[in-house]
Amino acid sequence: MDHFFVSPPCPWSTMTVPVLSKQDFERLADFRYRLRQFLRFSEELAQEHGITPLQYLLLLQVQGYPGRDWATVAELAERLQSHHHSVVGLIKRCEEQELVKKTPGRQDGRQVEVSLLPKGQELVAKLAALHREELLLLKNLGGAQSLDLLQNIHRSLQD
Repeated sequence: MDHFFVSPPCPWSTMTVPVLSKQDFERLADFRYRLRQFLRFSEELAQEHGITPLQYLLLLQVQGYPGRDWATVAELAERLQSHHHSVVGLIKRCEEQELVKKTPGRQDGRQVEVSLLPKGQELVAKLAALHREELLLLKNLGGAQSLDLLQNIHRSLQD
């Protein structure tokens, strides 16, 4: 018997959507363009440093996890918007490169905590600094104006 996953209804399908002007579309298109530029920069930078873009994101999420210097596999799956089993494979590849280590959960031995090894800490610090420089460059090129549209849409949806 085949089992199919049925997606829940889209939460915004019943919301009132604001009417966007031509300028709104231009800003949104510009934002998406700049976002894509940034993502491409990030992808190429990670590859130049011997890791995949997803490995960089994993390192970043572990290093940047709120309130502690480790994260569980389930937390990383959520932060990466990925499936648990996919994140397990990603962690394994990072382990093989001596970027992260796994330890049994402190409070629940069934969980696995992932933390960065010194090589992973050094690499994510270097890449994050280069990403910050790129973000500042994009902002200085006018990217901040593109964000105004997103903030205005967000405010109008909350009303």
